[in-house]
Amino acid sequence: MSRPSLTTDTEYCAALVRDLDRDRYVADLFAPAERRGALFALHAFNVEVSRVREAITTPLAGEVRLHWWREALAGGARGDVRANPVAAALLEAIETHRLPRASLEALLEARQFDLYDDPMPTVNDLEGYAGETSSALIRLATLVLAPQEGAGSAEAAGHAGVAYAVTGLLRAFPVHARRGQCYVPLDLLNAHGLTREDAVSGHASPALTEVLATLRALARRHYGAAMTALAGVDPAELPAFLPLILVPGDLDRMERPHDPFAVVPVAPALSRLWRLWRGAGMLRRVARAA
Repeated sequence: MSRPSLTTDTEYCAALVRDLDRDRYVADLFAPAERRGALFALHAFNVEVSRVREAITTPLAGEVRLHWWREALAGGARGDVRANPVAAALLEAIETHRLPRASLEALLEARQFDLYDDPMPTVNDLEGYAGETSSALIRLATLVLAPQEGAGSAEAAGHAGVAYAVTGLLRAFPVHARRGQCYVPLDLLNAHGLTREDAVSGHASPALTEVLATLRALARRHYGAAMTALAGVDPAELPAFLPLILVPGDLDRMERPHDPFAVVPVAPALSRLWRLWRGAGMLRRVARAA
């Protein structure tokens, strides 16, 4: 990727997040202007690595792309890393806000799972995957917004990331199934008499409906735990948690009868925007409640 002409790194990252991760883009707009560039960089980086599967023909090609990002973080990538606008903005954010590179390296390690069709082994593995990806992004965003580390925000980020990631995976279930990807934990499938092949078969069943309901319940539990942990969190950190507000509504819509392999009911874009705007005030009230 080369640097677009007449476009700053921050502008490039903002446009990428706006087009491909609208929920986080809107949440970033609630942050102070001087902090948004770093948030856009973090979330543009996530867009890049989360979409590697879509841009490759073989897992090996994906491994090469993720390795490039590892080397970029370590300062050893070939060529001019800063010619890549996302890499340049991310490295600036890391240096300016002293972000832990280890968290980003762990995120890249977790994203290797996306390249293959192996099933997620267990529910614990799913929570770990969500923690190293979605939760890590929230935690890094809190460090941009409020550099003083707080135990409360760390706990809230852990639960919020799992709730948001599991909900997102459920929303993307039809897409993943068509690709042969299985994020549904194998231990959960086996407990209902199902296999990985059933989860990508395109044929709905009562047992699969129960499995997906169990995952929705998992997301709700983490949502509740996150909201509890948010009480007393520094209000400056709240934009990092704003997408969490969308979780209950998304899960409620998934409760409606539907073919999970066809389409998952989701809120229209304007409805999501309104919920984020309204949710910003709600999170402030939760944080002040401690």
